[in-house]
Parts: sequence; C-alpha cells; structure tokens
Amino acid sequence: MRILVAMSGGVDSSVAAGLLHEAGHEVVGATLQLYDHGAATSRKGACCAGQDIHDARDVADRLGIPHYVLDREARFRAAVIDDFAGSYAKGETPIPCVRCNQTVKFQDLVELARDLGCDSLATGHYAQRVDGPEGPELRRAADPARDQSYFLFATTREQLAFTRFPLGAMRDKAAVRAEAARLGLAVAEKPDSQDICFVPSGRYHETVAKLRPETAEPGEIVHLDGRVLGRHAGLGRYTVGQGRGLGEASRDGEEPMFVAALDAPRRRVVVGPRSALPQVEAVAGEVNWLIDPPCGRFAAQGKFRAREVPQPLTAQWDAAAGLLRVVPDTPVVTAPGQALVLYDGERVLGGGFLRRANVARGGVDSQGVAA
Repeated sequence: MRILVAMSGGVDSSVAAGLLHEAGHEVVGATLQLYDHGAATSRKGACCAGQDIHDARDVADRLGIPHYVLDREARFRAAVIDDFAGSYAKGETPIPCVRCNQTVKFQDLVELARDLGCDSLATGHYAQRVDGPEGPELRRAADPARDQSYFLFATTREQLAFTRFPLGAMRDKAAVRAEAARLGLAVAEKPDSQDICFVPSGRYHETVAKLRPETAEPGEIVHLDGRVLGRHAGLGRYTVGQGRGLGEASRDGEEPMFVAALDAPRRRVVVGPRSALPQVEAVAGEVNWLIDPPCGRFAAQGKFRAREVPQPLTAQWDAAAGLLRVVPDTPVVTAPGQALVLYDGERVLGGGFLRRANVARGGVDSQGVAA
C-alpha cells in the first residue's frame, strides 16, 4: 500500500515508518509543525517543533522516503491551545491530547493522505486496529503500560478504517527502541515526550493565564457546606481531586481537604474531605461511538483517567439528549472536561467528555457549584 505516516520526530513514529517501509509499502512521511515558541523548540522530550522536525526529516532521509512538513500552527492554536485555556476558564480540566488527535492529527492527516492518493494513514500510537466481523475495531495495545487507546476514543469509525497502528502489538518500549537501533535510526535513544507539548515549563497555569487572564484572578476557597476556609491565586491552578496548593485551606481541623468542584463564575475553589468526592453517577457529552450505539442499559468497563485500569460500570445512551450516563460499580472522582472511555474487554466501544456532576449535597448545587 501507499501509506502516509505521521512523523513527530520521536522514536515511536520513526519506527512505525521504518517497519512499514521495510515491509515493502510505499511510505510518505508527514510532520505537523504545531507550535514554535521559545524554549519549546529545543526542549528535550517535546514534539512537533524545532529539533523534532529536523529529527523526523533525518529519519526520512535514512529510510529514503519523501517527507513533508505542514504548518498547522493556526489550526492547532484554535482547536487545541485555545480550547485548553477555555476549559480552565470554565472550571474544567481539559485533555488536549484527545483534542489534538480528534482535530489536527486524524482529521487533517486523513484528508492529506487521501489527497496524496494514499491507501492508509499510520501513526506511532500504542493501540491496535483489528478487523472484526462488523468492521475495524479499536483495541488496547499489547503493552498495557503504554496503551494509548484512551486518547483515541474520538477517532471516527471512518478514520479508524483508514488508519494503522504498527506498534500496537509490540511488547514494550524496549522492543521499540531495539527496532529503531536495528533500523539504524538516530532517534533510538531519544527521550519520550513529557507532559503537554505546548507547555514547555510544565506549569500549566502560566500558559493558561497568558491566554485567559481571568484564570489567574484570586478568589475564595470554600468548604462544601459554604464556609470560607482560605484564598487561592487563580482557578487555573486547580483540578477536581487535587489536594496540594490549598494553603491554609488544606485542612479543616484535622481532616485533609481536596478540591471537590470549581465555581468559575464566582472564582471559587470548593473543597471537602476525600470521602465526599466520589460520585455514584457520571455523565459525558460529545460522545463518539465506535460501535452501533447500544439501546437500553448495558454493562461495560470505563476509564475516567488515562492511567486507570478500566472498571466495571452500567451505562445508558440517551440519544435524544446526546448524553452517555454511567453508574460505576464503585463510586469514582470525576473531573469535568476529562474523558470517559468505555471498553468491552480490550475493545474500545466509544467515549465522551465528562460533564459536571449532577449530585446535590451540602453547599453545592446540582451542577457541582457552590450554592
């Protein structure tokens, strides 16, 4: 086949290109230039800027394949960075890697692949695409520690049918690096990307504050029962479940406090004891299904955070409202803006973005905001 490979300049996408080329496919490399600001262009472990573009080009030269660099800075800014900052401004916790896959990478690169007459798009993601009886299925990677299927739930069924994941069956990262060394790729020992690619300092709140200054405005830290326990230096510093950075509000008497909700309109951080955080129900919107949407209630497993093990739950799809409602077997702490991804064993069924908890208690109303 003629295959377009998304090459970020890292070892994973480089090995994906190398293995496909070695297998006899006609490989075309494409690198998206997504941002280029200051230290990010040379920071070790970044992607899609500066040295990484040069690394991708060097790998393409080594393999003897054509390589294109596409300027998608404006697109990335609008679809990912602005969305990231806007989510914090609404009191949510964004998940930019999903947005990037959903828009810039898969939507744009699939279109490019088709324009170039390619039969498929390949990436270095750790996930597996399996041809099932009813069409392509997205499954977890063979290496559970590296599995990235959680970040790919928003891939459409049409995109999945067009996409390949050459690393999905690899047993671990050491095996991938060994393949890079065997192929003679200079990136064999290159460090993995860390944190969020467009936040070179790792301090999210600073990046957010530059784009949405209101997220750095101070406000009150209040208990679930409405008592004011302290002050904060900006909502952009907090997410649901967090226990650090609360200062004098970190304890109520002898009991440790954790962030229970963020009240953006009133710039309040709502805190409570850990026992008050888990929710018995969760709701997700912007749902993408990789199967025909089920009718009625059904059993599945769900991940509410990327590094979690999928846990049993009961789900129901409300097609009229466009909402996925789930009741975990064990209550969970949910952060609005993060992803809920459903699994049936190793297979990804679909997922969506978490909405505010619909639970009323103490000084918090039905939207999780201090009353």
